[in-house]
Amino acid sequence: MEPFHDFDLSDFWEPSEYADEEYVGKPFTDEDVDDVERELGYKLPASYLALMRTQNGGLSRNTCYRMTEPTSWAHDHIAIEGMYGIGREKDCSLCGVTGSKFWLEEWGYPAIGIYFGDCPSAGHDMICLDYRKCGPDGEPSVVHVDQESEYKITFVAKDFETFIRGLEPEDAFDNET
Repeated sequence: MEPFHDFDLSDFWEPSEYADEEYVGKPFTDEDVDDVERELGYKLPASYLALMRTQNGGLSRNTCYRMTEPTSWAHDHIAIEGMYGIGREKDCSLCGVTGSKFWLEEWGYPAIGIYFGDCPSAGHDMICLDYRKCGPDGEPSVVHVDQESEYKITFVAKDFETFIRGLEPEDAFDNET
């Protein structure tokens, strides 16, 4: 089944000069995908590719995901700042200056998959495609990794598409942590 077959992505991204400067890359090719997958060592989910074909990285309009387990961010949700596009041209792209490998090599995040989303904490927690259970070619789950809590890994969603479908506006939460 085609990713997001019954989900409208036309209004997903938040227009922003900051996003254009830091996150939004040029449209990518199949060769770009192969290059990124080879460098990171993991196959990107079809749903990730589908979303990035609408815009290659950026800030989403809905930024919060409801959680059943509290994190350092809040007792009932996590927040995402931006999502990394496919490529290396933008600092905040999967293979960019502050891409997935940066979080592993410079910040010591655990090597469990692809760090694709940063959080409003400026690097103190990240959103990751977790390949531990599925292997490098499987369908990863989405997890929240908290550097401030000794890199605690908290399950977020069974897959990337579920994560995207579950994003809600910030005002859906009371903002009390």
